Amino acid sequence: MTMANPAFWKGKRVLLTGHTGFKGSWLALWLAEMGARVTGLSLVPETEPSLFHLLNGKPAAAEICDLRDRHAVAARVMLSKPEIVLHLGAQALVRAGYRDPIGTYETNVQGTANLLDALRIAPDVRSIVVVTTDKVYANPETAAPFVESDPLGGHDPYSASKAAAEIVTASYRSSFFSARGIGLATARAGNVIGGGDWAEDRLIPDAVRAWGAACPLMVRRPQAVRPWQHVLEPLNGYLMMAERLWDQPSFAPSLNFGPDHQAAATVATVLDKAQAAYGGGAVVLGDGSEGPHEAGYLMLDSSSAGGTLGYRPVWNLDETVTRTMAWYRRLASGGSALDLCLADIAAFEAAYDLPLRAAV
Repeated sequence: MTMANPAFWKGKRVLLTGHTGFKGSWLALWLAEMGARVTGLSLVPETEPSLFHLLNGKPAAAEICDLRDRHAVAARVMLSKPEIVLHLGAQALVRAGYRDPIGTYETNVQGTANLLDALRIAPDVRSIVVVTTDKVYANPETAAPFVESDPLGGHDPYSASKAAAEIVTASYRSSFFSARGIGLATARAGNVIGGGDWAEDRLIPDAVRAWGAACPLMVRRPQAVRPWQHVLEPLNGYLMMAERLWDQPSFAPSLNFGPDHQAAATVATVLDKAQAAYGGGAVVLGDGSEGPHEAGYLMLDSSSAGGTLGYRPVWNLDETVTRTMAWYRRLASGGSALDLCLADIAAFEAAYDLPLRAAV
């Protein structure tokens, strides 16, 4: 198996947290197109524009709810009666974590505990994927890709909060879910790019905003290396993981989902490709000293996902950046965000000759 199976998802009751965010909006759309019955649980979108609003708010069964509100989370879990849960809801930005560390811990750690505590008494749930990040690892900056057994850590509040969410998840798995035969695992993905992201302090959204306004893009750390991938790559991994947990609840406690090792690239390299695809745009490169600490090198070893799930990346870095910048340019020219996303999903699936929708 190398792709999510549309037939599996048709009719499944799925609870998706973070459905108003960048990755969550893409995943909600993909699930809906495969025939899943999706309930979204999230805060209102944090950006304007937002992909969630441009997609007309899919999925239809959407709940605005703060993960920090234990009782509200429990009520929505019981009402949605999920069979599968994909937990993407989070405070997902490193620099925002420095500005509001307590809020970051409350959302990412306590919010995860609130959700899992509600799910431990949910009668129908069989498969749960908690999404964390490549930044959960203690990073000695050795330029070696991280494997799932490497020590967890976290220099900054965001990274530490996600590592703590991993520990919370492992505790709930051991204490409650394993005995019930319910699959619960964490998914760790690298830096994602794709159309529809307008978050602050992210490379491509910052570039689109600056170049669209005919302003130079200020880059803090041009030599930082990240595992860049199109947003559909890790989403495919999350779906595959949830499918496997359905039948094999103990197959893996965590998996990395990242690009091939040769796809690791510096910020400057990605910007060169983005400029070429966008048709220009000024850039001012910093010396790496501006702002609080951020890791200089991050790379994931995804061989375990390849061996257990047959997971492999579909698009290389050139195609990923080209498709991303084309998405933004076409939207600015009057294109439909829904049509643009569906076209990318169809192209992604076409590599495996899979239909976009589940058979009726």
